[in-house]
Amino acid sequence: MKKENAIEKHFLLFLPWAISLLFESYAVTSYFIAWLGSFFIFYMTLTGKIKPLPADRSFAEQLMRPIFIIQVIFAGYMCCTSIFYFLSLLGYEYLSKTNTALAIDENALNIAAQCQRYYCLGHAAFVSGILMFMKYPVKHKYYIEKEKLANLLLMTALVAFPVSLVFLRIPGLSQFYFQLSSLSFIAGTLAFAFALPLQKVTNTLISLSLYIFNFYQALTSGFKEPIIISVLVLGIFLYPNYKKIVTIVFGPVLILLFMFLPAYVSSFRGTAWTGDENVDNAAQIALDATLNKDADDNTNWGFLVYRLSEIDMFTKYVKSTPDKIDFYGTQLIKQSAIAIIPRVFWPSKPSTEALIMERVYSAGVVNRNSNVSAKPAFIVDAYLSCGAIGIFIFLFAYGAIAQIIACKAEKLFGGYILGTALIFSGLFQIFWRGLSFEFLINSVFWSYITMLVVFKILRSRNILKEI
Repeated sequence: MKKENAIEKHFLLFLPWAISLLFESYAVTSYFIAWLGSFFIFYMTLTGKIKPLPADRSFAEQLMRPIFIIQVIFAGYMCCTSIFYFLSLLGYEYLSKTNTALAIDENALNIAAQCQRYYCLGHAAFVSGILMFMKYPVKHKYYIEKEKLANLLLMTALVAFPVSLVFLRIPGLSQFYFQLSSLSFIAGTLAFAFALPLQKVTNTLISLSLYIFNFYQALTSGFKEPIIISVLVLGIFLYPNYKKIVTIVFGPVLILLFMFLPAYVSSFRGTAWTGDENVDNAAQIALDATLNKDADDNTNWGFLVYRLSEIDMFTKYVKSTPDKIDFYGTQLIKQSAIAIIPRVFWPSKPSTEALIMERVYSAGVVNRNSNVSAKPAFIVDAYLSCGAIGIFIFLFAYGAIAQIIACKAEKLFGGYILGTALIFSGLFQIFWRGLSFEFLINSVFWSYITMLVVFKILRSRNILKEI
């Protein structure tokens, strides 16, 4: 292979983790080496120091490829958001020390530092998997006529959403609803970004209406993630043609969302989920309360410490495994194989939710009698399977599989726009989130099948033409 693919360069990615291990006895130092190590990994990979970035498109025109979008969202969320939790352990609220009279819990610091080292190891393994299989440009087998692309994107958005509703109403096939709903959102947003510079008035109005509808759904979902993703994806798609506007507008908007969403969501859930108000009224009440600062002042800090990051739950799993509960080995993979079978073909199939929650209860993360759902993140399941070795193996596989599928999508759908920006980002958005093994493996498997079905449909209608 060329020198640019030299394996020895990948060892640099694991350097921060190795150094943090040397300072294991100094929890604060070890934590910050591991935490800053992820920023080092971002720098080394996003600047092409380990392996040159794909040269077939400009930087702005390939942001939906795994090395960019998945790494920034998945690894960024996993590795970088724990800082607020760690500061709280040190007695800080924001940048002010609040509990000077109380002794710091050294054991809690040590476990948090240990988890951060695992995050750093996982980040390095994950991005190594991506880089090992990142081979661009992809040799295309098919193509689509450029003049048909804008209309195809819009048509995909308009067709995918009602079809997703059909799957929602079929018992045992509701998982396809989430795939096609996500595909519709990505297609509509991409269609809007395409229509603007082309000055296609009809396409612009229809796709803008779709985007507003999707944003409204996100706003009334009771969750922060769909709102942030809606804004982020639009910014990414508009960025190649409107760099200055996107930089000036979307950056501050995302910061404001992180500042105000915790209070908004907390207020919305308090009214909508209790049945006191319908979702429209609840959204208006929550918005008014947030803008008027009627929300609890501690909401944002509590969100940053315990909700923005999942390290608090990770520490509980580390405390219990393997000291009280043995590593699971291949059990979680076997359960994932069961989860793949659609319930329509196996009505008595064990509940995936119940299978996942069993290890949550066993670890003492939440009480068995509570209604709280605290499903482990992907890296936690990797740890529960086989400790640090499990993290390396499964996170490497995570990155490798994401990259292999992304390349396959470009090969089948004629390049980046349809292959990565639409199909991969629409059907495999779960890679951005890193859920429990059973949910992720099930979703990726059936999303891959859906991708092949969509390909067959486009080929049969001669929309995709063979080169």
